[in-house]
Amino acid sequence: MSKCQNVREIEPSLDGAGLRVGVVMSRFNRDIVDGLLSACCQELGKLGVAPENVTMTSVPGALELPLVLQSMGQSGRFDALVALGSVVRGETYHFEVVSNESARGITDAQLAMGVPIANGVLTTENDDQALARVSVKGAEAAQAAVEMANLLKNLR
Repeated sequence: MSKCQNVREIEPSLDGAGLRVGVVMSRFNRDIVDGLLSACCQELGKLGVAPENVTMTSVPGALELPLVLQSMGQSGRFDALVALGSVVRGETYHFEVVSNESARGITDAQLAMGVPIANGVLTTENDDQALARVSVKGAEAAQAAVEMANLLKNLR
């Protein structure tokens, strides 16, 4: 409930009926990302997104996500997009580069297109941390995509 009186408030909506959602997953750290994808797809179904309204594709790694997300968003075929991936810290600076640049690219793409992208890319210290988060993060990404698609439809 709003703390402002007599104002129009747009309530969050997790009703996925009729929404078209694109999902792009990174194939790097495949076991982890498969868990994210499973949780995401299950949650999209629970929220009412019809399976025929979900399009899924994959890319080699997290750095390739933004380009494909941008292309999908520009197609006009999607109300929201979901990025799924897993970047696990190694012994080199590469972790920071991939984590930061993929997040920046995802943000830049959604701002340029005006299509919401739920960022479900895990960045963890090790595989165990990632595996412990897959079901929650995958579901949260689905929820964020649906909520943001509904919010933008309401604002337009």
